[in-house]
Amino acid sequence: MTIVTAAIAKDLAPTGPLRAAINLGNPVLAQGTPAAPTGVTVDIAREVGARLALQVELICFDAARKSYGAMAAGHADLCFLAVEPAREAEVAFTAPYVVIDGVFAVRLDSDITAVADVDRPGVRIGVKRGSAYDLFLSRTLQHASVVRGLEGVDEFRAQGLEVAAGIRQPVADFVASHDDVRLIEDPFMQIQQAVGTTTTRRPETVRFLRDLVEELKADGFVAEALRRADQADATVAPLAPEWRT
Repeated sequence: MTIVTAAIAKDLAPTGPLRAAINLGNPVLAQGTPAAPTGVTVDIAREVGARLALQVELICFDAARKSYGAMAAGHADLCFLAVEPAREAEVAFTAPYVVIDGVFAVRLDSDITAVADVDRPGVRIGVKRGSAYDLFLSRTLQHASVVRGLEGVDEFRAQGLEVAAGIRQPVADFVASHDDVRLIEDPFMQIQQAVGTTTTRRPETVRFLRDLVEELKADGFVAEALRRADQADATVAPLAPEWRT
């Protein structure tokens, strides 16, 4: 584990408190309200603050793109985002602490039965604007197109799209509450959720965060935080190679 120093605390939180961007738009990672957020990201932010003897200020957003924007603009010191190439110019990521499935939903009468059926001409996929799966699909699709909105499932319903994309838990809830749609069970991607700070931080500061995330995975902290948040079905990410014994 990186030796914690006052220099790391000052580098990570130059304004005094540790400002952590919390995305309430991802129900696996955060729950509650902006005034009283809970969840694994809140627990990790507070643990980072405790290790550095810093007060923690939780800044809540309803979408990942807004958390990313706050980080890029210097309004947050810590973020919890999926690792994506489009974000790595601004964000220095740890290894992932949680892995979440990205899945598709389709109408009951759709001829789409597998992930491989989705990427074809004329298929429109509803996504949450700026989400990890928006970035991934925009980067990898050859024929299908994405339709962005506040929520992928809402665009799917409102515009009569062929496919809705999202993270497994809320998409499964959406399918369960609508008798005219079904889930494509196999994931189209594995969303690697990681802790991040700006790429302008010192190497030892980034190393502190990376080491701490591995420690919190190894000692059961992340698994217990997910259990308390009633997200026990979420998968704790494997340890980074250098931490495996």
